[in-house]
Amino acid sequence: MTALVVFGVILLVLVVWFVGVFNKLVTLRNRYQNGFAQIEVQLKRRYDLIPNLVETVKGYMAHERETLEAVIEARNRAASGLQAAAGNPGDPEAIANLASAEGALGGAMGRLMALAEAYPDLKASENMKQLTEELTSTENKVSFARQAFNDGVTLYNTFKQSFPAVIFAGTFGHAQDASLLEFDSQAIAEAPKVSFS
Repeated sequence: MTALVVFGVILLVLVVWFVGVFNKLVTLRNRYQNGFAQIEVQLKRRYDLIPNLVETVKGYMAHERETLEAVIEARNRAASGLQAAAGNPGDPEAIANLASAEGALGGAMGRLMALAEAYPDLKASENMKQLTEELTSTENKVSFARQAFNDGVTLYNTFKQSFPAVIFAGTFGHAQDASLLEFDSQAIAEAPKVSFS
């Protein structure tokens, strides 16, 4: 009888332990997915601001059509990349594609802003000032959301790769590591300037 009780207690402890590991994996995955949802909100806001910016600039820079089209094309590719990554923020390929599309968008926006510097009337436009303030604010929010996402991914991957969770993570449906969202290092080293003051 005592052996049966001891066996039952050991079995109960193991079940509680397995449930704890499973619940922690789910909690950490939900945390980084929530972090990505915050990135998604801010990127969608930025994608919504870009056509307004292009329309504002278009009146002043009509002969810069190629640059304006490149911005819109890069914005559309980035929006598609975001949609794909939002479906599975743990997919390394989707995250890499989003980071690449964001890098291209950052480059196109940088060229647009550099060209806009040559137009004093555009720089003085109230609409342009407001849009650049909103874009700057949104960029800051994207940075904070990306940091929260990357922190969540790091916690998830660290727990998943640690003993004893590493033994059971695949069994619990957590076989693949989540990927950090890292933008082009050149874009990080030199942030695009969107201020017209």
